[in-house]
Amino acid sequence: MNTENAGAVENHRSREEGLIVYPVYSRRSGGLSIGVNLYPDKKCCNFNCGYCEVFPFAGGVSFSRAVMESGLRKAIAQAAARNVPVKDICFSGNGEPTMSPDFAPALLAAALVRDEAAAGAELVVISNGTGLLREDCYAFLEQATRPPVLARLWLKLDAGDPVWYEKLDRCDIGFERLTGAIKKFSRRNGCVIQTMHCSVNGELPPLEEICAWAGLTAEIAKPGNVRLVQVYGKARPSPHDPVCAALPASSLEERADALRIAFETAGVKGPPIAIYE
Repeated sequence: MNTENAGAVENHRSREEGLIVYPVYSRRSGGLSIGVNLYPDKKCCNFNCGYCEVFPFAGGVSFSRAVMESGLRKAIAQAAARNVPVKDICFSGNGEPTMSPDFAPALLAAALVRDEAAAGAELVVISNGTGLLREDCYAFLEQATRPPVLARLWLKLDAGDPVWYEKLDRCDIGFERLTGAIKKFSRRNGCVIQTMHCSVNGELPPLEEICAWAGLTAEIAKPGNVRLVQVYGKARPSPHDPVCAALPASSLEERADALRIAFETAGVKGPPIAIYE
């Protein structure tokens, strides 16, 4: 893919064409992000979010660490040739990265490529947090977020109560169990919290849900290891459309304001809040 033209959001769909490495312009990274897709052959996730941009598909390309490393080096070199800085190398792709048996070795290999070829880039893992429920994955992520790997873990927290969680994320993993693991991890380790703010079947997130989310996020942030809270809106087509719909920028601002109030009420020196329409 031509990294110079990686700004269109439609470029994310190239993951469904069997690509393992896909440079794109990321609104949340604020520049060129080189994605790593551990599922080039199918969609694989234990969430079924109504806003998810990944369309179900079947392909014949299997993940290969050698292909990933080669693709990363090529994408980084192409960016350098155009004098485009690489903001991050991001594990997301067609599903939940931590579910893949290739996740840990691939992340370590990507860290080495980053250190050698793009030392200024971050190494990001976008996750729904369910990997924290497995002892081996929890231990690996705890180690990976520290030197020398220094991966940045972006954890999904779309809801403050089980009702909205079930409507939006549509997952049968218990809400309290999952958020408990996120709380535990945040006590000792750095992370970013990411929250999708949208309507579901025409219903706005109820005020009581937003207040519950704000209180929960403040609790997670209290130990001081949450680096950033991202509040973002639906911006891409989904196979589930029109289940979820984008809300106006003012609605995202109101959600961020609720979080600022929760930080103040809890006496938390809250992390920055970034809003992406």
